[in-house]
Amino acid sequence: MTTQITALAGLAKVNLREQALTALRSGITSGNLPPGTHLVETELSEQLQISRGTLREAMRQLQQEGLISAGPRGRLSVRSLDTKEILDIFAVRGALESLAVRELSVAEDRGAAVVVLRKAIQAMQDAIEGTLDERIEADLNFHRTLCRLTGNAMLLHSWEALEGNIRMSIMWAGQARATGNMRVDRHSELVDVIESGDAAAATDAMFAHMDAAASNLVS
Repeated sequence: MTTQITALAGLAKVNLREQALTALRSGITSGNLPPGTHLVETELSEQLQISRGTLREAMRQLQQEGLISAGPRGRLSVRSLDTKEILDIFAVRGALESLAVRELSVAEDRGAAVVVLRKAIQAMQDAIEGTLDERIEADLNFHRTLCRLTGNAMLLHSWEALEGNIRMSIMWAGQARATGNMRVDRHSELVDVIESGDAAAATDAMFAHMDAAASNLVS
């Protein structure tokens, strides 16, 4: 019985940490916690109604995701990005997603992958009239799905490790420039070239896609 109680207590702690992580991540990427905001443990733990220890665990994860950083005396604050960091993020992202489209283009079951990707594009289309958050989620879901469909777990893990930085770059650029990168036609072109089975063309198309996206964000 003691073992069962301990396990349940551990599960409850994990759930609280995940809930705090989700709330803080959403606050940062939505702009409610803008870059430079100092994160005060006493205030946040009270607002989220969790212990400071659980809050620290969530904030450590946010540091790993690149959403917050430590300043003088270890004070944590919402991270700010500069132009070079945005370009670096998209250079790495371009390399990862170019690998994804190359693998999908030569896959024997690429037809099934294309069907899934077209559904993700339809979700992007459906989100156009929605909120910015909904459009961001639909866009990120397309790119996440692109990586997931390769079956390459390391590729997907590497992309997900960048996700926090991708979200920050979107908020850094502002709504007008961010939504410019979410055009459905730009993403449909990527799926078309995957469907063609031309791996070289798919790779080139993705690099061009990411170069254009990065240029738009920092312009």
